[in-house]
Amino acid sequence: MERNPKTEPSRIRTLFTLFGVSLYISAFTFGGGFVIVTLMKRHYVDRLHWIDEQEMLDLTALAQTAPGPIAVNASILVGRRVAGFWGMIAAVLGTVIPPIVLLSIVSVFYAAFAANRYVALFLKGMQAGVAAVILDVVTGLGIGVLKQRSWLHDLLMGAAFLTALLTNVNVIWILLFAIVLGTILALVQKRRAGA
Repeated sequence: MERNPKTEPSRIRTLFTLFGVSLYISAFTFGGGFVIVTLMKRHYVDRLHWIDEQEMLDLTALAQTAPGPIAVNASILVGRRVAGFWGMIAAVLGTVIPPIVLLSIVSVFYAAFAANRYVALFLKGMQAGVAAVILDVVTGLGIGVLKQRSWLHDLLMGAAFLTALLTNVNVIWILLFAIVLGTILALVQKRRAGA
């Protein structure tokens, strides 16, 4: 198969952009997967317009339910959606390189870091910032669900939130219940549309 010279540089540019954005987000983000997902949304949805907000919401839900770190799962899904297999590889490499380097350095100097008062204060201060970013994710995703104007989705979101807040039910069970219910609803809607 011949390569089209007009599309090949564009594909390579897309792969480098995926790698660069993933590397940037992973290198300068503290607080885990939900913080990274928020920044992914800002870059891939708001700035680059590679995927829409609903797709990002769906990819985040899939990344959260799959085993493994949510940041890597989201990178796999977004990279594959944007540029196929090589996009997935570029996004994952950009996501995992910074933590691998940082954890390698920290593991070598762990004793000095653990006893350092300034490092401990720095990490305490970052907790407030991480909480704010997670709140931003929750409100953004919640507003996305509310914009769908589906009383069933609103009810499910509220019930899941209250169950997680007020009971000791493991979040995995809540997610599994939501997946099963969502699958049943999708099948019912498909059957109604086909009838």
